[in-house]
Amino acid sequence: MFAAAVTAYAANCALGAAVAAKVIDTSGFRWLHHVLYIATCVTTATAIGVARRAGPRSASRRAGLALLPAVVPLAAIPYVGTHSRRHPLVALAAAPFLIAGLAFALRPADRK
Repeated sequence: MFAAAVTAYAANCALGAAVAAKVIDTSGFRWLHHVLYIATCVTTATAIGVARRAGPRSASRRAGLALLPAVVPLAAIPYVGTHSRRHPLVALAAAPFLIAGLAFALRPADRK
């Protein structure tokens, strides 16, 4: 689930950057950016939920804790406006937490 969350987030950021750079015109399919945003939110929430059910020393639990702060910028994105400089900055604020969550998910758990 952590890989799915990072993949959805990366796809959404790539599409947003391409639109901002005027490489892609999404006027006919603006809904795609919204679908990717919803997919990012759903996969992030699911990954946190899966991690919550994991054992206290599991890699998944640590990954979920690392991913948890990403909820704040993801929740704030719809309220910061889409045509301001704040939109991409708030969206990018989630990146370190998503990357940390994926890194912890891929890292083996302590075997003590």
